[in-house]
Amino acid sequence: MRILAIGGSGSMARYAMRATQNFNAVDEIVIADINKEAAYSFASTLNNKVSAIQLDVTDSKALKNSMKGVDIVVNTCGPFFKFGTPILSTAISSGCNYVDICDDWEPTLDMLNLDSAAKSAGISATIGLGASPGLTNLMALIAIRELDSVSKVFTGWDAGGTSIDETAKKQSVNAAMMHAVEQITGKVKIYQDSTYKMVKPLKGIDVNYPGLTTFTGNIIGHPEALTFPHYFKDLKDSINLAHGGSVGSFILKAIAELVNVGLLSKNKAANVFAWLENQGSSERNLSSNHLPVMYGYADGLKNGVPASVGVCLSNEQRNSASTNHYDAIGMGEITGIPLACGIKMLAEGKINKSGVFAPEAGHIDPHDFITDVLDELSKAINKPLGNFEENIRINRSWE
Repeated sequence: MRILAIGGSGSMARYAMRATQNFNAVDEIVIADINKEAAYSFASTLNNKVSAIQLDVTDSKALKNSMKGVDIVVNTCGPFFKFGTPILSTAISSGCNYVDICDDWEPTLDMLNLDSAAKSAGISATIGLGASPGLTNLMALIAIRELDSVSKVFTGWDAGGTSIDETAKKQSVNAAMMHAVEQITGKVKIYQDSTYKMVKPLKGIDVNYPGLTTFTGNIIGHPEALTFPHYFKDLKDSINLAHGGSVGSFILKAIAELVNVGLLSKNKAANVFAWLENQGSSERNLSSNHLPVMYGYADGLKNGVPASVGVCLSNEQRNSASTNHYDAIGMGEITGIPLACGIKMLAEGKINKSGVFAPEAGHIDPHDFITDVLDELSKAINKPLGNFEENIRINRSWE
């Protein structure tokens, strides 16, 4: 299998490619990046399967040519609201399977609408296969399958649950922080009261998480809110949320309001986030360890009775001094390793259904995928994380 990694020298892609180079089903990896020096430098640190090219994705001819002879296109080139749809469209027309970490809500429905074209071409494309979206979708899918019917889905994460990658920290403004500013300012699309609607982000939503306390999550613009209604037609609400300490929420809302009223540019807001991270006083230190670091939640009916299910990374693991290895996992690992596992499944033929899919579409087995992610994460951080049951906690309201 020949892999084209677009944006392949970026901080998220690096973790994915370090894992992918060791997969037996992968014969060749081409690191493609507009930054020629970064692409060649990173490729030189990997094994002899890996080479590099310079690629400007805004050059449609060059983009098309780069996909000749490629089996799988891996897209980590942001911002996805700008590049997601055209790169996916080119992959489909080039006959290449595709996977990305698209975390922008704006192109999501347009990308899903390329489903018919992908089916006609016999191409399998999975969008948003990182942490959130990605793992959160699969956790929510596990929760949904516990119920007889579902009316509400929340996906969410602790805004301080993972640290920024060291490579990204060296940049004054990195893509993750620019993305964060985009998703907490202006208006974002969610699914509420059985319809898509534009709302102001960071509004508080109560989550009555089974087995835990009720906590408040803040609305964030993310693809999960839009993809679940695409597959589960009876849903009334689908929302992505971020939680953290009260101080962290205050900081997010203050920065968003300053941007919204024009007193702070988006670029400067991203710089504020970067400064907070580098000072060690970031959202990571404002997190609430008794709440899930990442979760999927479903509310509906079980045996005719109202019920809810929450699926999350185990807080027992997270809070144990002897077994907590989650602190060794940064944003790069938790995003890049699921992407690598998606590449592996495509290369091994375990994802073989044609079309364009979000992770919860049913073409990926959540248990098998998360188990593989845990195994690859253990290798990445060189610390044992344990099996699915040790890391994934399922809370049911009826237990």
